[in-house]
Amino acid sequence: MHLSTFLYASLFSSAIASPSYRQRPIRAGNRIAEGKNVQRSSYYDPNTDRADAVHEMFTHAWTGYKTYAFPNDELLPVTDTYSNSRNAWGASAVDALSTALIMQDQNITNQILDYIPTINYANTSTEVSLFETTIRYLAGMLAGYDLLKGPLANLAPNNSNVDALLAQSVNLANVLKFAFDSPTGIPSNGLFINNQTTDGGTTNGLATIGSLVLEWTHLSDLTGDDSYATLSQKGESYLLNPMPASSEPFPGLVGTNVDITTGLFQDAEGGWVGGDDSFYEYLIKMYIYDPDRFATYKDRWVLAVDSTIANLTSHPSSRPDLTFVAAFDGTTLELVSEHLACFDGGNIILGGLVLDRQDYIDYGLELVSGCHDTYNSTVTGIGPEEFSWDPSSIPADQAAFYNESGFYITDSVYDLRPEVLESYYYAYRATQNTMYQDWAWEAIMAVNASTRTDSGFSLISDVNAVDGGEKLNLQESFLFAEVLKYAYLIQAPDAIYQVENGGVNTFVFNTEAHPFKVAGTPI
Repeated sequence: MHLSTFLYASLFSSAIASPSYRQRPIRAGNRIAEGKNVQRSSYYDPNTDRADAVHEMFTHAWTGYKTYAFPNDELLPVTDTYSNSRNAWGASAVDALSTALIMQDQNITNQILDYIPTINYANTSTEVSLFETTIRYLAGMLAGYDLLKGPLANLAPNNSNVDALLAQSVNLANVLKFAFDSPTGIPSNGLFINNQTTDGGTTNGLATIGSLVLEWTHLSDLTGDDSYATLSQKGESYLLNPMPASSEPFPGLVGTNVDITTGLFQDAEGGWVGGDDSFYEYLIKMYIYDPDRFATYKDRWVLAVDSTIANLTSHPSSRPDLTFVAAFDGTTLELVSEHLACFDGGNIILGGLVLDRQDYIDYGLELVSGCHDTYNSTVTGIGPEEFSWDPSSIPADQAAFYNESGFYITDSVYDLRPEVLESYYYAYRATQNTMYQDWAWEAIMAVNASTRTDSGFSLISDVNAVDGGEKLNLQESFLFAEVLKYAYLIQAPDAIYQVENGGVNTFVFNTEAHPFKVAGTPI
């Protein structure tokens, strides 16, 4: 185990030696449940030593990336080389910006700010994902702009670099706009920008269509050019009004693949899993972004959550105390889930907060506990990429594990994913229960123990093997954007960009954890 300072060992010992968690007593301004009513709170309990330790992890990952990989996309932290899975525009640098800002790391912030104006988004030899480019590059720059034009303006002495964030956002969106040139306005996801062509695919997916609207609408609001919002909202309209009716097996829950030419769904398979996930996530986040303009999005989210609670809720036969959300094929449930889907608890908690629905918060907390079990049950203390609780398909060598844990592992990789930490964060911001801070601390220390290398952090092959099995030699950019941000924010002092700051949300996080200043009245 690579622990760079005594701070880790001493704080980890303190965490596991303190099993009694503090739930704030009811007092004026604290949240209580009375029927559906939710009181909003602004009392939180920071742990700055833990926040500092997470900052050290961020610095360690950045130093390795800067030394061996910058300005390429990712560090390969076993061989100390680099890869370019995101078009060689420096994905890790752009994805790291909002986290460096929130950690108030002025040195790293300004290294990134000096770099971003030099990116030529009009040139790459590799296929561009509209979705990934939007949530990482476009969102990373817009969030940096919001923070530097607002609460963290003191961190950038060169104001021209701040203005360049918005200018480069416009440049990038203009490069990508041809993706929406289809008979319906539904975009293609796979793009070749040098010759303005697509990959030729006839369909696009629920999440890859439905996770553009926050970023492109925000760009319009910042620039006054409505074209970006109009493009993204046109594609979204086919998801809000799904056809044919058979593609919506439960109210608000829809299939995955949509024909770009006709706008018709091609199936009725889906869930809160990868490929579908952030469509549902953005429905409530668009309402938070501007409740006046996006009330319809909220209504679709409520339909989806109510249907999820009524139809997809599942309890493993060996552990009926646990709650998971099943996937679906039509009205047939599939008892499978994955790390990506563990954002669901946090998203439903967030919706409960802004809609004054304690029942949603309580359900979300059940899901958070289920995902905690996937971490708490493995050798490394990290949850697997994919898992199941279908009793008809238990592998013989995992029967005892299923009986004890309530699930079995179907893909043992850990891809440096953030979703469990993300949901711990929302659970803490809703309840102020320090148990969730401790869960987050235990999780990030497990990540540090099993994925750390001399230059960064690596994917691992097996969360249920000692030391995580083999290190797979990739440090994803979302380690910077999401994993370390959520692990930091849950321990950090309150701030205006935190969820539920002062009982309202002045910022809303995109699916890559980049915070945008809301356009409407904060709720």
